[in-house]
Amino acid sequence: MGTLFKIFSIFLLFGFLFYLLLPTPSFPIPPTDSVQSLENADVETPLRRSYFTNFSRAEVLEYYQQQFTKSPFLGIRLPTYRLNYPPEDAQQLIRDQTRSVFLEEIVHPFRESVFVNGFQPRVAKDDIWYRGVHYGTKITIRYIPSSPIIGVPVLLLAIGALLFSVRELASCLKVFFIEWFGSTHSQQNV
Repeated sequence: MGTLFKIFSIFLLFGFLFYLLLPTPSFPIPPTDSVQSLENADVETPLRRSYFTNFSRAEVLEYYQQQFTKSPFLGIRLPTYRLNYPPEDAQQLIRDQTRSVFLEEIVHPFRESVFVNGFQPRVAKDDIWYRGVHYGTKITIRYIPSSPIIGVPVLLLAIGALLFSVRELASCLKVFFIEWFGSTHSQQNV
């Protein structure tokens, strides 16, 4: 059991290291029908961009999830999950005074993530017009790149803690079963 566990641990470690060292995807490409906003608040950092589009919430999120599921290296599929946040969190996670109807984060565990914030007007006074064209949605994308310099040590600590926990659990279970079956066996002999 010990040798098999060590072999499994080594494969796990190298698999995670390979995953962490895969190239980071570039900033996601905007939807095909979109126009980039050049308003001052929307261009103040290259890691946050806003676009005007007529895509629905589901179409926007599906579009970005499709882009973000594969590594630029050989198109390897990456584990990806989505976190849904209350729209009010957009002012902390995207930018202060950001208007929001939906906010989701598409995450690669231990790696990069991308926030997708969307604003869709609910009343006529909030209609979205940009350069004389009406749009149904304004999306703001915030990309959080990762660094292997930080990810690898965090991964090593996490795997170390996992291995320690598994070893301690196995030791406790062993003691428990020895005492349980030892006391049951000794009572049967009496």
